[in-house]
Amino acid sequence: MSRAFQRALAALARFNEAHPWSHNDVYAALVLHHARRVRAAGGTEALDVGCGTGNLVHRLAGVFPAVTGVERDVPTAEQARRTTADLANVRILTQPFDEFHASSYDLITFVAVLHHLPLVATLEKARELLRPGGRLVVVGVSREAPADLPWSIASMILNPIVGIAKHPRRSHTIPTHMTAPTAMAAESFEEIAVAAKRILPGARVSRSLFWRYTLSWRAPASP
Repeated sequence: MSRAFQRALAALARFNEAHPWSHNDVYAALVLHHARRVRAAGGTEALDVGCGTGNLVHRLAGVFPAVTGVERDVPTAEQARRTTADLANVRILTQPFDEFHASSYDLITFVAVLHHLPLVATLEKARELLRPGGRLVVVGVSREAPADLPWSIASMILNPIVGIAKHPRRSHTIPTHMTAPTAMAAESFEEIAVAAKRILPGARVSRSLFWRYTLSWRAPASP
């Protein structure tokens, strides 16, 4: 890698830091689209795993009569409670997902969270928690591989454009909703897709922009 290219990447990183925005925000409309379809079919309860500071929970509460957010990081969970303090149909629980015990849900969401958890065990548990006809929606992060390069290049080009459009003025702090803990992904997109299609027959898994992939699956309806 040439020094000129390294300097260009460093300058781009500084620009992105000055105009921060959450890549997960791009996918809120997709998640809410699935949520409304589940609600229209009679679903009443949603679960957001790794709910972070509560932004998605707040929006899901406008769709479902009952929404549960699970967040193991205590300070982040407290922020989620503040975000949703005005909503009577929301509860925020502070516990690891693998210790989460509940009945069942019509919609389960994971947004930039699945890579924090054991892939196979988490997908299996989500499958068990879904009611017949319920839906699982994942906006995930994978370990980059050569096949991801076109998506990464497109994302690098678009990222500062979206950043300046969303936040024209230079920012000196990280937005509150971007303060949840982060982690590097261990599995590649291909590894995730193979596991998902084995555990969730018929699951739709696609690469997408801004270093994300999407996964959706509808649980079989009752016989």
